[in-house]
Amino acid sequence: QVQLVESGGGLVQPGGSLRLSCAASGSISNIYTMGWYRQAPGKERELVANVTALSHTNYGDFVKGRFTISRDNAKNAVSLQMNSLKPEDTAVYYCNADIRTTAWVMKIYWGQGTQVTVSS
Repeated sequence: QVQLVESGGGLVQPGGSLRLSCAASGSISNIYTMGWYRQAPGKERELVANVTALSHTNYGDFVKGRFTISRDNAKNAVSLQMNSLKPEDTAVYYCNADIRTTAWVMKIYWGQGTQVTVSS
């Protein structure tokens, strides 16, 4: 079994910062792309950012330099530093990862989600 466990969500004022973290554990052979998605009420889930095993990054257009994704391959972890947060960033944020298990099965895994609320 493989699990992704997220932490770091919460309530922040507009213009503030939050750091989300996600760690993968379990029967892992290789982790390829890791990333963050978000879903606001009534909207579809959208890509926030992802990073490949070679540290190539990709961001959603709405990020506009405010967020930074990073990963620690030794810890099977990915983080998202979010600065200059706006009320429209309010959503549930989900970690995901493309993982090959020790049983040599490739699958996309998701975390349980963490709420980010940007409000004064």
